[in-house]
Amino acid sequence: MSFKVAVVGATGNVGREMLNILDERGFPVSEVVALASRRSQGTEVSFGDRTLKVRALDSYDFSDTDICVMSAGGNVSKEWSPKIGKQGCVVIDNSSAFRYDPDVPLIVPEVNPDAVSTFTRKNIIANPNCSTAQLVVALKPLHDVATIKRVVVATYQSVSGAGKEGMDELFTQTRAVFVADSVDVKKFTKRIAFNVIPHIDVFLDDGFTKEEWKMVAETKKMLDPKIKLTATCVRVPVFIGHSEAVNIEFEKPITADEAREILREAPGCQVLDKREDGGYITPLESAGEDATFISRIREDSTVDNGLSMWVVSDNLRKGAALNAVQIAELLIERGLIQPKKKAA
Repeated sequence: MSFKVAVVGATGNVGREMLNILDERGFPVSEVVALASRRSQGTEVSFGDRTLKVRALDSYDFSDTDICVMSAGGNVSKEWSPKIGKQGCVVIDNSSAFRYDPDVPLIVPEVNPDAVSTFTRKNIIANPNCSTAQLVVALKPLHDVATIKRVVVATYQSVSGAGKEGMDELFTQTRAVFVADSVDVKKFTKRIAFNVIPHIDVFLDDGFTKEEWKMVAETKKMLDPKIKLTATCVRVPVFIGHSEAVNIEFEKPITADEAREILREAPGCQVLDKREDGGYITPLESAGEDATFISRIREDSTVDNGLSMWVVSDNLRKGAALNAVQIAELLIERGLIQPKKKAA
């Protein structure tokens, strides 16, 4: 059984990673179609050892396509995802356009796989924000055992979360610093080279940014609406890999050793936690990896039943492309979709 898959936004960082992961994981495809805007039509992208020519989204007929993984931004998704869904093609959307729609499931397969069955309401499934995805993978197994009351998280988010423009800006600014050229600021609000910026997405009336609000709303939707969460999201001069300093308060007692063992057995988690020089993960080591890595697990004596830990993941993979492909795999594993065309 194989499926026709369309990748929208195939020329972007996440779109290219989606194509890589579909090939790496041996996803059962009968055909893969690369789609983007008209200005990218004819651009070549790789799918395994094949080269695909990008086609224009606005002239593509989805009626014989089974799955569309969408990574072209919220505005494009708002316009196209409902249209694609009505043609009987399941949309897995990486943008924030439908994450908070009660008729659209927001899914991390290791966290809330059962919720995927409600996708038929609109034929759309939402992928969470990159910083939320890795967080809930680490929180879920601990919540199941000790019940989380409150989470305080500070993120250290790489520039790839802002797309190719963000990566280019870090590179060009860094080079400019070393050769004593002027440093131009275009993508970010302040210089990112050799700096950190405590501002991701727009500011809201309460002083938090939308990125911080997303972490609250998405954790509640996927994990437990009773969890209280506060976040500070920071952009750092790292190309790939988001890191998070996480402080958790539980209802029930849990030790650092217990948490370590729980996380070692949890799907999608990898514990690297030695109390010695280098006995922890950094974003550099997470790049290109599928796991959510957890280090620095320790008890917090300032609150009852408190733990602190360090969580790192490749934001282009688990934070975006990998999670989308895992959702598609989940649909197939549970028999929730069938290919429109029988394989020849």
